[in-house]
Amino acid sequence: MTLTELKAKVKSGAIDTVLVGFPDPFGRLVGKRYRADFFLQECVDSGTHGCSYLLTVNLDMDPLDGFKVANWDAGFGDFEIRPDLNTLRILPWQTGAALVICDYQKHDGSYVQEAPRSVLRAQLKRIADRGWTSFAASELEFYLFNQTFEAACAGGYADLKPSSDYRIDYHLLQPGRDEPLMRAIRNGLTEAGVPIENSKGEWSRGQHEINFRYAEPLEMADRHVVFKQGVKEIAAQFGKSVTFMAKYAPSEAGNSCHIHMSLWQGGRNLFWDSPTGRGKSKTKEGAPSALFRQFLGGLMKYSPELCLFFGPTVNSYKRYQPGSWAPTRMAWATDNRTTGFRIVGHGNSFRIENRMPGADANPYLAFAAMLAAGLAGVEEGLDCGEEYRGNAYIDASLKRLPSSLREATDLFENSKLARTALGDAVVEFYVHHARLEHQAFSDAVTDWEKRRYFEQI
Repeated sequence: MTLTELKAKVKSGAIDTVLVGFPDPFGRLVGKRYRADFFLQECVDSGTHGCSYLLTVNLDMDPLDGFKVANWDAGFGDFEIRPDLNTLRILPWQTGAALVICDYQKHDGSYVQEAPRSVLRAQLKRIADRGWTSFAASELEFYLFNQTFEAACAGGYADLKPSSDYRIDYHLLQPGRDEPLMRAIRNGLTEAGVPIENSKGEWSRGQHEINFRYAEPLEMADRHVVFKQGVKEIAAQFGKSVTFMAKYAPSEAGNSCHIHMSLWQGGRNLFWDSPTGRGKSKTKEGAPSALFRQFLGGLMKYSPELCLFFGPTVNSYKRYQPGSWAPTRMAWATDNRTTGFRIVGHGNSFRIENRMPGADANPYLAFAAMLAAGLAGVEEGLDCGEEYRGNAYIDASLKRLPSSLREATDLFENSKLARTALGDAVVEFYVHHARLEHQAFSDAVTDWEKRRYFEQI
């Protein structure tokens, strides 16, 4: 929606509220709701402000110590919240509401480099400096439950009722029970500028996947966070709840966020050599390019070091299990779902599918990590090696992914690439977040511990 269109809708009374939000380190949208007339008068040009502590809280909004970007000693002042008017959109599932996504900026107009949108912007500038652009798409899975969020919380999330009684991967019959909700999601998100391609049942009970149209990475990440919030809000309106946790139950499959990516220039996919191109490997139909092999080579080499941006929570690493449809080892192959990287498409649709991120990943950070690793492969002239054939789950010779948040954090902290490509401030910021999250988990007493030790120890 353009600014002119917003003004017309405000004048007609169709829009009376504008949500002004920016993505926090967890990928949540935080911000304020404005009367639409005030937003147009005061916020379009000058933006608004928000407490700097929004970057340094945990999921429960507790202020955390030890951050340089914002802290008690500095008084937790304000940063600017600057609307990106390219992101204006109507929210049809909220009455009279529109949303604009914002950048977090300092008072001198510079981006707060630790903010997720800023992290992605920095990597996009690197490819733009080469005259390239990129397309990306994220595939999100989630579980749908026949309880409200309030009921699930009141029950301690202990007796969740999946919306199906059996596994529904590609089923058309049982997901029909959820079709009123899924139709509302498909149509509502499309109207909100998140064009939906399809929805389908996924492998586990109550698990669904909805795919939306690819875009350039910043726009795609914006669509991603709007999608997650929209799905949660629409589900609540239907008296149901959803989760995007990476692994909500030991016996069920994890929720993935497969990311598809390619590099482009002048309307041409640089990952593919056309028949008239210069690539030595070209055939009558064309072939994967040398640039593709270098970019994938960077992903193969550096993804374990950057896995913190693919798996940002303690729960993330419970998804990486053999036979679970989530990868466990570093390998690439054409259309092989046991490997970390699955190569799909042909010609301009040719792309890399990264199967490592879970649905809990912050898309801005995950896209940035892929671009940083891929560009390193290009700059270093790496090669991806031979395509893997077979079942990567059972091949102990392959390098494995990190097995815990602690391991991923250590790798990220010690990664020379992360510090070179992302910057020391960004690395230290997300390392500190991860260490505090891991400490919070280590301090918790879980239901598993009570069941195991209460009587028998």
